[in-house]
Amino acid sequence: MLRDVPESWPVESRTDLHRDGWVVAFRTDQVRSPHDPDGDSFRRLVVEHPGAAVAVAIDDDDNVLCLRQYRHPAQMRFVEFPAGVCDVPGEDPLQVAIRELREEAEMAAERWTHLISVWASPGISAEQHHLYLAEGLSAASRGDFEMHHEEADLELVWVPYAELLDGVLAGRITDAPVALAVLTIAARRARGA
Repeated sequence: MLRDVPESWPVESRTDLHRDGWVVAFRTDQVRSPHDPDGDSFRRLVVEHPGAAVAVAIDDDDNVLCLRQYRHPAQMRFVEFPAGVCDVPGEDPLQVAIRELREEAEMAAERWTHLISVWASPGISAEQHHLYLAEGLSAASRGDFEMHHEEADLELVWVPYAELLDGVLAGRITDAPVALAVLTIAARRARGA
């Protein structure tokens, strides 16, 4: 069966380019190929990232809870799902998705289904996304969580799933986790899962 497999090539040296108190760091590794041990080593830039969890909340009428959020690096306001960084060492990504749904959308779910986990951009980053379907929705308190910066400007919208799928297929909705989740749900539905 075709599958991705763990593998680690030798690193001769590692240099931090940026590291501070936040969970994301940037470094350079000098790597050597185990298939050419006498060849030259080569430099690779690495974004260290602990990963993220995404909550795809769908109500009983097949409407999807979406957020409209500004993302400065892309200079865009994206249609997104509640999501957050797995910034507590050892925390289960499902717990992150549960927390983010509550904090960003003031919602809770009775049923959670793991949809898929993927590497965001493995050529430069160690960031992995864990996508979960949340069903059986109800209102929940945000608790003492306070929204800051871009989060304070979130707009919550309910979108029929079919409209969201059309938007992804037409290229109007381009956030990668949203597109992947919507297409994964479509594939699961087509297979009766």
